[in-house]
Amino acid sequence: MHDEALRPGERARDVGDPYRYGVYLRPDPRTCLAVTTITTQLRAQYGFVSAGAFPPHATLVGSQHLGRDEDAVVTALDAALEGRPGFDVHNRGVRPSGVGFVYDVHHRADGSPNAEFVDLAAAVDAAVAPLRLPMNSPQVHGFDRAGFLAHLSLASHDLYERPDLHDEVGEFVTGLDVAVPQGFRGRTVTLYRTASSDWSGRWWRSLVCEHVATWTLD
Repeated sequence: MHDEALRPGERARDVGDPYRYGVYLRPDPRTCLAVTTITTQLRAQYGFVSAGAFPPHATLVGSQHLGRDEDAVVTALDAALEGRPGFDVHNRGVRPSGVGFVYDVHHRADGSPNAEFVDLAAAVDAAVAPLRLPMNSPQVHGFDRAGFLAHLSLASHDLYERPDLHDEVGEFVTGLDVAVPQGFRGRTVTLYRTASSDWSGRWWRSLVCEHVATWTLD
């Protein structure tokens, strides 16, 4: 058996397409409500869909190409998370981040990085690293301790297409004045299967997320 020749401009398909996997820290229900309130309003006002395409979450590792053996992924995470304690997460409120806006949950109330959050992301990345497969798109999202920034996305990839709306969207999000807890206990880790018809392009326009498993720390 041989692979069919690719047409000009066509990318090679990856084993396991169209699936990618994400491991997330889920906030408390009230914070989830605040996130979805904002993303729903951004969709209604501007047609933005990227942040709202996902369940409310802080990414530990995202867009992982792990094939289709979900039992192996769950087993690896079972081992990594067993006996691991939860930790306190502080929400510093809406902040600009990259092209968009997020709730900053990376820093403690005193402004220092939350080392327990970073350690959890490192442990999750180490657990799935042996299962990671090469992929053509999107880019591999490996863990970088220095670059890791825990956040809850409110407005994201849509602003790559509409950078002219950046300041207006920031004012809109702030003006919504959505009530949100100042923090929560970080204790719920989730695994999601994601699929898109075009990982090489505007994948968020066709993204589908399916829950696979949940772990409770503490």
